[in-house]
Amino acid sequence: MISTSQQAPLTFLNNTLFYHDLPLLRETAASPIVFIGRGDADVAMYQGNFELSDTLAAKLPLTLTDHRVTEDDIQLTFSFQGDAYLELTCFLDAADRLVIKPTLLKDGWNRFWFRLTADKDEHVYGCGEQLSHLDLRGRHFPLWTSEPGVGRNKHTLTTFQADQTHSGGDYYTTNYPAPTFISTQMYYCHVASYDYADFDFQNDDYHELQFWGLPLSLTFDTAPTFPELITKLTSLVGRTTGLPDWTNNGLILGVQGGTDRVSEITDQLKENDVALAGIWAQDWEGIRMTSFGKRLYWDWRADDNLYPNLTTSIKQWQDQGIAFLGYINPYIANDTQLFADVKDLGYFAKTQTGDIYLVDFGEFLCGVVDFTNPDAFDWYKDLIKQRLISTGMKGWMADFGEYLPTDVVLYDHSDPMVMHNKWPVLWAQCNYDAVKEAGLTDQIMYFMRAGGTGSQKYAPVLWAGDQSVNWSLDDGLAATIPAALSAGLTGNSISHSDIGGYTSLYGNIRSRELFMRWAEMAAFTPLMRTHEGNRPDQNFQVYDDYDASVHLARMTQVFKALTPYRKIIAAQAVSEGLPMQRPLFMHYPDDAGTYDIQYEYLLGRDLLVAPVYRPGKQTWSTYLPEDNWIHLWTGDRFTGGDTVEVSAPLGQIPVFYRADSEFAALFEKIGAEY
Repeated sequence: MISTSQQAPLTFLNNTLFYHDLPLLRETAASPIVFIGRGDADVAMYQGNFELSDTLAAKLPLTLTDHRVTEDDIQLTFSFQGDAYLELTCFLDAADRLVIKPTLLKDGWNRFWFRLTADKDEHVYGCGEQLSHLDLRGRHFPLWTSEPGVGRNKHTLTTFQADQTHSGGDYYTTNYPAPTFISTQMYYCHVASYDYADFDFQNDDYHELQFWGLPLSLTFDTAPTFPELITKLTSLVGRTTGLPDWTNNGLILGVQGGTDRVSEITDQLKENDVALAGIWAQDWEGIRMTSFGKRLYWDWRADDNLYPNLTTSIKQWQDQGIAFLGYINPYIANDTQLFADVKDLGYFAKTQTGDIYLVDFGEFLCGVVDFTNPDAFDWYKDLIKQRLISTGMKGWMADFGEYLPTDVVLYDHSDPMVMHNKWPVLWAQCNYDAVKEAGLTDQIMYFMRAGGTGSQKYAPVLWAGDQSVNWSLDDGLAATIPAALSAGLTGNSISHSDIGGYTSLYGNIRSRELFMRWAEMAAFTPLMRTHEGNRPDQNFQVYDDYDASVHLARMTQVFKALTPYRKIIAAQAVSEGLPMQRPLFMHYPDDAGTYDIQYEYLLGRDLLVAPVYRPGKQTWSTYLPEDNWIHLWTGDRFTGGDTVEVSAPLGQIPVFYRADSEFAALFEKIGAEY
């Protein structure tokens, strides 16, 4: 047994490292703290979907053989058969966070496993945006940015069909993985690594964190409450810059087809009293048709046929109080003029033979802008300023970032296996820098789906990606709820989703009811934005249905009416890092019933929202935490700590507010008027 040592508040006793009395590392005869190994990865990419496997040549359990204590740190040495292989240096940084830095003492090892002590009743949350499971306990989560895949559930027909073309997902596939989690043991763990990782929370006694490369560090902090814990986490990983005021004006209407069509539909919805904050025309740069559906041209200049004199049109819409938003991603189609203009400037990632690496996006090929080349980064940043910001756009979808192949040659010769998970962050930073240099951070809103550590700062707003246009738990309306909650617990405070979903494949067609239920939920999220989907002509569109547009109008008016409350919680996101959508346990930690709930959420502190995510429902069961609640639409009062059933016809999503909320008068007024 190794003797007792300490560097307050670090304590080492009986082969256990304690931090603020929390046992984090513990070696037992049955469970080492560290393993090292040697592996060879095989990675195949199919249009952003990845299949990864690893051939392990060796895996060694290391034994704690020595420790040293200085005024500055505690050093733990781990060995195998008498030879020291790895050292952990444990110290407190200036913010009293525990930092553990591993050092490899023998070369030739590229696989690492670290075990953290666990409690069998513990809950774990985070790891980026997780769409299937909010509580990560009992499962393992590979952390690799990719297309989430269609269906995301190996037991569904949709996923089976998608798997035939390598495009089906699983419960863990996500655009935004992150090596960061929080525990109901009241600590967070953040790992400084972009390597492929797999966080395994299945064992009662430990969490095992696997990496295909040695992490720079593991950082921990503790707090007495969940809000304080998230504030501490975001002081480390970064925080959102918030939302522009214009987003509170109503719906951001996703519509395509050119100036005339956009204007016609906009005027029609305005006549039906739909409150509009913006127009999002993703086809501003033109379209290309593929077997998947309507895709975009990816030349990043206004299409003069669809949108002649776009700058003038944008000014006219802005004069009506309507912002204009566009679309961009970090790839350039190889059949465009832009590609021809810059292909000889060294701005694209290369193949092993020095040619431009072309990525298959499904019936067209694209070059990857190489953000490790400072000249390419600055060129693309300036392109955003010149072709989007200078036209008057107030925002855009900054799409993709997950498609970096692992066999590219990058300008800085960095390992693409590491850069793959970092690529979305570099893409986010490119957008962030463009907006900041233009001096428009408080006016422009771009939104992203892909992310990694650093996206908390550089991607102020997330959207939940390309949900299917159906009611599935793993890939439909319901999936956007744990997506927003898990992202929020990783430090991304503002999220939203495509109203109605996006992906229409394998017989999935958006219904009127699905769109209306999605719109109801969106009224109680940070943003409202519609999407026509990948196959607009085959799916329900709200502008084709008068009654549905009236329903949408009512939801946008509710959204506008909530502005005073929403602005307060948006300000908390900026100053404290608190998510706007919060899991119930964040404010009710003593209510054991809240920890497993992933399809309800708190909007801020005072509103509880329980979206209806099944078709044909007229009533809905909702768990209310231990508090006094008032039903928004009827004024009925409830005492929490139990499940209640309320009427939930279309237009009356179950929403409750805290009886003692300082915004109770506002909520009562909204319930009475709408």
